[in-house]
Amino acid sequence: MSSYTYPDYERSALLTIDMQRDFCQEGRPDLESRKIVAAKVSKLAQTFISAGKPVIHIVRIYLENGSNVDICRRKTVEEGQRIVSPGSDGVQILPELLKDSRTRLQCDSLIEGNIQEPHKNEYIIYKPRFGAFFKTPLESFLKNRGINTLVFTGFNFPNCPRCSIYEASERDFRITAVLDGISNLYERGINELEAIGINWISAYDLEKELF
Repeated sequence: MSSYTYPDYERSALLTIDMQRDFCQEGRPDLESRKIVAAKVSKLAQTFISAGKPVIHIVRIYLENGSNVDICRRKTVEEGQRIVSPGSDGVQILPELLKDSRTRLQCDSLIEGNIQEPHKNEYIIYKPRFGAFFKTPLESFLKNRGINTLVFTGFNFPNCPRCSIYEASERDFRITAVLDGISNLYERGINELEAIGINWISAYDLEKELF
């Protein structure tokens, strides 16, 4: 850590990446580990909101015609696979992460680029690709609020969390990643991100940092 990368938790926000029901469904080989991650992130989300700090849920929404889907998945969606479809139960954020578990995504508005604010200090942003900053209002949202430190959690480290972390680094945010708050982590990935100034911390130790 240097003076440029050391986290400033007074000016921080918690990001949850792709923590939606379709990505935590029965039959997944990593289901139990994802449930453990969800429990850790749920507690962190409550802590951030209680501390008056933003919690931002970054979500995927796949139109059934495949028109907004990444090209690596577009064909399967066009052929009938239904995943994180607008209005479905599967597209919804895991209820334990939300201040009000009854919150439903406003899919049309989110796809148009609007930010949903179900409760004070809780926000939802749609991303059309792996990275949370690509064609989203996230960067301007953070900078308008003076946020300089991002705490990353979410599902499937090799894809969306890792891509989003690189995007945040390119924008000079200070970055903390939660070791037990991101699924499918592996040692080489941890080391590679540590080498570019990412601060790794457990959910328990982060709670102590915040209070």
